[in-house]
Amino acid sequence: MSLTTKKRALITGASSGIGRATALAFAKAGIDVALVSRSQEKLAAVAAAATNLGVTVKTYPVDLADLPRVKDNISAIVADFGGIDILVNNAGMGYTGTVTDTPLSHWQQVLDLNLTSPFLCIQGVLPEMRSQKFGLIVNVASISATANFPGWAAYNVSKAGLVSLSKTLAAEESAHGIRVTSLCPGAVSTPLWDTETVQADFPREAMMSPESIADTILHVALLSASAAIPELSILPTGGNL
Repeated sequence: MSLTTKKRALITGASSGIGRATALAFAKAGIDVALVSRSQEKLAAVAAAATNLGVTVKTYPVDLADLPRVKDNISAIVADFGGIDILVNNAGMGYTGTVTDTPLSHWQQVLDLNLTSPFLCIQGVLPEMRSQKFGLIVNVASISATANFPGWAAYNVSKAGLVSLSKTLAAEESAHGIRVTSLCPGAVSTPLWDTETVQADFPREAMMSPESIADTILHVALLSASAAIPELSILPTGGNL
């Protein structure tokens, strides 16, 4: 698949996993990419691979957990990159813990990164998208938004909130030509499973690859502007783990 009109995308969490795979899938399709993550070193490796595919690539090391600065940082990226047509809100964290066992500080950390940070990224790109009367926002949520897995309380709630935010945003911004998609994947083999905040022993070989999710995001990005996919679930062939 390829584009007839040049597009520019901003991808958060672009240094690994779904973000990295999406950056490379977009680059192969001819979409210029602004890559956002905390690690400049990891971003540089992704940028080198994407640049070799013939598109414009810039990296922006930003800590999306630093909420007071997120909106301004994203607005600055939009200006520096010459505009953004597609925002992929992919950055986030996993967390396992029951309702009773989750400390308030951990609860707030998960909601800050998985819900409030995407909200602020959206606020950072909306003025440009409104002015050009076109834009696509893909919020990478999770099947946990509706499946409500026990032992994943804060994560479930953060992703359900992201889906609700997406629906509200779509209703508010459709008149400005802005489309919003909630992508709700099942288990994907990414570094999330190796983090200290996730205690789960699921078979990685049964999970989907980041490239499978990236291909789906690209499909949404290449959809005609006259059509929208409000919400899309994608599961491993064996179902939920």
